[in-house]
Amino acid sequence: MSDTETSEQNNKRHAEDTEPKSKNKRFRKDKPWDTDDIDHWKINEFTPEDNKQAFLEESSFATLFPKYRENYLREIWPHCTKALDKYGIACVLDLVEGSMTVKTTRKTYDPYSIIKARDLIKLLARSVPFSQAIKIMNDDVTCDIIKIGNMLRNKERFVKRRQRLIGPNGSTLKAIELLTGCYMLVQGNTVSAMGPFKGLKDLRRIILDCMKNIHPIYHIKELMIKRELAKDPKLANESWDRFLPQFKKRNVKSKKPVATQAKKKEYTPFPPAQEQSKIDKQLESGEYFFKNRKKQDSGKKQQEGSKKKK
Repeated sequence: MSDTETSEQNNKRHAEDTEPKSKNKRFRKDKPWDTDDIDHWKINEFTPEDNKQAFLEESSFATLFPKYRENYLREIWPHCTKALDKYGIACVLDLVEGSMTVKTTRKTYDPYSIIKARDLIKLLARSVPFSQAIKIMNDDVTCDIIKIGNMLRNKERFVKRRQRLIGPNGSTLKAIELLTGCYMLVQGNTVSAMGPFKGLKDLRRIILDCMKNIHPIYHIKELMIKRELAKDPKLANESWDRFLPQFKKRNVKSKKPVATQAKKKEYTPFPPAQEQSKIDKQLESGEYFFKNRKKQDSGKKQQEGSKKKK
């Protein structure tokens, strides 16, 4: 390397050092270990090596379950105990009080696993099968229990709108599960859902809008369009509003029967004429005299009959 080249490099470095740095970048340094191929959003699995010390305090959560779940929980409880034992969590089933309890032990290494175990017993109490509920212990799965019972006063309207979430032969429910990537169970006054965060966000919006009289089919159409648009890399940095359907709210008023307006009577200072009695009407038509003759004829016949008997 020549003397001229080395002098130019030294001058450049001197110029960079003398340049006034902004306040935000004055402590910033090069990070040679931070390359583009590193995924900063990746969640690494928590292993026992990450936390070798035991917890100082015991954490526990309990939840009640309905009477009809007792037989099922008694059957699957050995499997539940075995599954939670991997994470160092103890579980107790109390059939007298009708409750399930989970608590940490000396073997527990993951601090967040007790929160996952709490969600597990919540889902089991809400009639979610154990084979599905145990997936909550995975890091990429969360749960959401949406309360819909207090959103409507009218019981019949509530049942109809809740049925919309299921659809004919469960077709709407299957479509929502496929598009959101979540598991959904409609049970009583709540909806239990399991899946990734993004899917749960869409699922909650669909359920709440359904109870506000917005049919799930509109959201299903929107999610289908979004799925197709996500495949196109050109539209990654563009707004998708022009492609999404805009549904207008229509308040269709039910036709009320047209009431016939009664004609107003003309005002007269004189009082109305007195209505004719029943006898007056009979006298006018002549029916009154006809009845009297009939009575007289029948009376004579009876007298003649009694005389003949004597």
